[in-house]
Amino acid sequence: MSLPDDDAAYAKLEEGDYGYLLDDVPHFTDYLSDLPTFPNPLQDHPAYSTVKQYFVNADDTVPEKVVVQKDSPRGVHFRRAGPRQRVYFESEDVKACIVTCGGLCPGLNTVIRELVCGLSHMYNVNDIFGIQNGYKGFYSSNYLPMTPKSVNDIHKRGGTVLGTSRGGHDTKKIVDNIQDRGINQVYIIGGDGTQKGAYEIYKEIRRRGLKVAVAGVPKTIDNDIAVIDKSFGFDSAVEEAQRAIDAAHVEASSAENGIGLVKLMGRYSGFIAMYATLASRDVDCCLIPESPFYLEGEGGLFEYIEKRLKENNHMVIVVAEGAGQDLIAKSIAAADQIDASGNKLLLDVGLWLTHKIKDYCKNKKMEMTIKYIDPTYMIRAIPSNASDNVYCTLLAHSAIHGAMAGYSFTVGMVNGRHAYIPFHRVTSTRNKVKITDRMWARLLSSTNQPSFLSQKDIDAAREADKLASKSPVPVNTKEHGENAKKPANGEK
Repeated sequence: MSLPDDDAAYAKLEEGDYGYLLDDVPHFTDYLSDLPTFPNPLQDHPAYSTVKQYFVNADDTVPEKVVVQKDSPRGVHFRRAGPRQRVYFESEDVKACIVTCGGLCPGLNTVIRELVCGLSHMYNVNDIFGIQNGYKGFYSSNYLPMTPKSVNDIHKRGGTVLGTSRGGHDTKKIVDNIQDRGINQVYIIGGDGTQKGAYEIYKEIRRRGLKVAVAGVPKTIDNDIAVIDKSFGFDSAVEEAQRAIDAAHVEASSAENGIGLVKLMGRYSGFIAMYATLASRDVDCCLIPESPFYLEGEGGLFEYIEKRLKENNHMVIVVAEGAGQDLIAKSIAAADQIDASGNKLLLDVGLWLTHKIKDYCKNKKMEMTIKYIDPTYMIRAIPSNASDNVYCTLLAHSAIHGAMAGYSFTVGMVNGRHAYIPFHRVTSTRNKVKITDRMWARLLSSTNQPSFLSQKDIDAAREADKLASKSPVPVNTKEHGENAKKPANGEK
């Protein structure tokens, strides 16, 4: 991965033996000197008195890849998340704020709750504030005081109690308000666009020489955040998507030549559609943005639909919202429009596909009933399930430990271990379904649908996989060699 000069200036790469490379996160000591440290209050916490080696070793790291060969280099690692023996804040000096940005996702309220409760119960922090309605709330709204009592049962509700919005990011105004209000820990919950904003906030904080930690908690219902195993809310979304697929199957199987068409989230990545399809086993065709498809001709979608209806008298189709956008653009003249987050507004692939299938069956004089179900906003608005609640708790606690230790980062689970990841690693690329991977092959064998792929498509996908597997190296490593040689643990 080549980094722009602006990002490369903040990269911290530390090399070790046998091809070991630590892709480290920024720390106070990178730009502030002679900072005092303090004993971690957790060492006196009764809940942790029986925990063996509770504090994370300064040299603990998490590998980005765990499947290697005998002669493989050790590869890229990230700093392991968790509490440190020494922290850079005294509890009474901490003034923390929490903000949620972008679209809704199951688990937002759980993360907010655990950030507030974790800061209060683990580190005895009293000054915790909520920023209302996204980034613009830093400079356009009053800060909302938050206590464990005020957030006690918010995890049982969907959405975010702080409100959210897209856009509104003005780095100077935001940091001005952080500085004026004496905030020294900023917790930012949002997707890749939000994490880019968090990175810009960190850069401005560093330019001003402020002792402020910025902790990002990545949020995307599409599961398209790079590096991490999965984003919170994804399991809940897949589980809720099952209800829509079950309804589509009932509708389809109750009619002659019935088709149930379900549109699920997935602007650029089809993970929800893929996992919901695999979990359901009632789906006959799954269409995602990563895998091109075509409608007419031999091996096309229409031919498969006709074949499936003749064999089974009904079928269920799942389509991710970003699938087939190139086909729609060819048949519908539409001006490119973007939302406040800078995302291209998508055309409704489910509605378009419904009309196309109806027209095809009418021309073929085939009796057919199609039911189109779009559960998008129902799925986004639910509270998180038990699995996601646990995950949200661990993410929130890891974020708190890292901020108290003076790091700025995005937190996430990498190969089953929580780690601190540099902002540029989660914002410079996007996690996508690999159609050359065994998981996609499992889906094809489950649905028995054609792959719709030409050899050219397959070759292009393999080349993209090769590029994605390259290690991150700044453009100008010589210029930033001092960062690479520094002790990277940020501890004394």
